[in-house]
Amino acid sequence: MENNTSLQQQLLDAGVHFGHLKKKWNPKMLPYIFAEKKGIHIIDLNKTVENLQEVAAAMKQIAKSGKKIMFVATKKQAKEIVAECANRVGMPYATERWLGGMLTNFNTVRKSVKKMQSIEKMLLDGSAESLTKKERLTLTRDKDKMQKVLGGIAQLGRLPSAIFLVDISVEHIALAEAKRLGITTFGLVDTNSDPNKVDFFIPGNDDATKSIAIITSYITAAIAEGLAERQAASKDDDDHNDDGNENEAKARRLEAEAQAEGGRGRGRGRVGADAPGGPGGPTKRRVANTRRPGAGSGPGGGKR
Repeated sequence: MENNTSLQQQLLDAGVHFGHLKKKWNPKMLPYIFAEKKGIHIIDLNKTVENLQEVAAAMKQIAKSGKKIMFVATKKQAKEIVAECANRVGMPYATERWLGGMLTNFNTVRKSVKKMQSIEKMLLDGSAESLTKKERLTLTRDKDKMQKVLGGIAQLGRLPSAIFLVDISVEHIALAEAKRLGITTFGLVDTNSDPNKVDFFIPGNDDATKSIAIITSYITAAIAEGLAERQAASKDDDDHNDDGNENEAKARRLEAEAQAEGGRGRGRGRVGADAPGGPGGPTKRRVANTRRPGAGSGPGGGKR
């Protein structure tokens, strides 16, 4: 964190420690309740810090592996904060309304997203100019309606690997779909909810804007670190591959030169072998002297 104060002090200043009324509490949150004051439960921030760091580390590893984490927060005080944080790290989100089957019926939802994108393309490239004014107005209204609900998952090509929920009691449909598909679940859990329903949870105030903002910003920073490490590792791998390709090309070039030299040497060997008198070449024939002694035009060699 940038401030000099500790994370625990910042959580305290943001009001993360305020829980719900005692009469609304869930007994399973007892280990995470520090005290009761004026009928309101006070959350133990030591446990909040521990769980927050654990959640941040897990999300960082997921982001580092290149997988997607979906943010879900349809509460009025959390919409803008969660949408801004998700856009900052390029993660999908749902902040207006959770469509039933957004995960379990993902293929059908993708068809609606493609329809929205095709309408946007028609309106941008001018192909909708041939339509009547009423038809264009209808398309624009349909696009705006779908953009409001599906805009956050427009770039989501497959199911996310994890899902982060603000107030698991409100987002119980999204939680049920994620658990049915085996998707890892993270959640900000207040004293009125069951923490055992999610895989990783952060005990804290899920109603105050400042509380939601500091928790979401912290885990978003962890995701950004994971993405940065992934990008750095990818760059190092590319550099290593480039060096490996250069060395491989150099080795192939040297091998080709060696083969060429060997070919020239074998060519010279064949020429020497085929030369007369050479090793393996045809030997010269010696013509036997058949001339009789005394024959010829020399002394004593006249005709008889």
